[in-house]
Amino acid sequence: MTTAFLRKLFNPLLSGYGALFMLFLYAPVILVVVYSFNSNPVNLMIWDHFTFDWYINLFGGDTPLKDDISYVDSTDQLLAALGTSLTVAALATITATVLGTSTAVAMARYRFRMQGFYRLLLFVPMVMPDIVLGIALLIFFVGAGIHLGVISIVIGHCTFLTSYVFIVVSARLAGMNPLIESASADLGANEWQTFRRVTLPLILPGVIGGALLSFIISMDDLVITYFISGVDSTTLPVFIMGLIRRGIKPEINAIATLMLVFSIVIASAGIYFKSRNAD
Repeated sequence: MTTAFLRKLFNPLLSGYGALFMLFLYAPVILVVVYSFNSNPVNLMIWDHFTFDWYINLFGGDTPLKDDISYVDSTDQLLAALGTSLTVAALATITATVLGTSTAVAMARYRFRMQGFYRLLLFVPMVMPDIVLGIALLIFFVGAGIHLGVISIVIGHCTFLTSYVFIVVSARLAGMNPLIESASADLGANEWQTFRRVTLPLILPGVIGGALLSFIISMDDLVITYFISGVDSTTLPVFIMGLIRRGIKPEINAIATLMLVFSIVIASAGIYFKSRNAD
């Protein structure tokens, strides 16, 4: 009786706490989306009426609001920043996926000295504060004489994206029966044939999931990119930060909303491939 009474008492409290917690997490995001449709160009918190004009303005369209205020000075600058982000994310994702996958396979299938310490080092970039990693990379690039630009951003992103791919692929390898590879070797396949025809198809959902996760993390990174990007290689998050210094306006909310939708789509695809069972 006591247990049933306590359960009846605490279940509503826990449900209410869960609802408040979710509201605390997502209320700011919801406000960004809602106010991206606010037609008031001066005071963001005063609702005027619903409009799509801010989204149209981002792509160079002509709207009545554009004559009143155009917060994004140039659509070309916005698209250039988006292009830089996509280029960096694509290059960093490809590099990190190859490095992270090969490292995960090596750690899972071979034993060597200080393997545990090496595995620990792979987690360090993920737990290290972004500002510390950004400063360290900046000092390294300046000391090595590497020009700050797209290449430096790609290298910087690979330092932590490789760890994400490694973790995702390692989880996939942990659920894979190693006897399958042994059977392939018994049938006369060499190591490369075994990897290409047996191992890779089985871990491919994890590889794709890790790649998509890396892509969206690279697209959204701000702190590290801010330190290691040059004046001619502004990414979209850095571009948005520059706009925020002049105040938060509906056009910035529109950009943030588009990035949010893009992130949700890519992250959902990554989660799907990560959790997908091999046929």
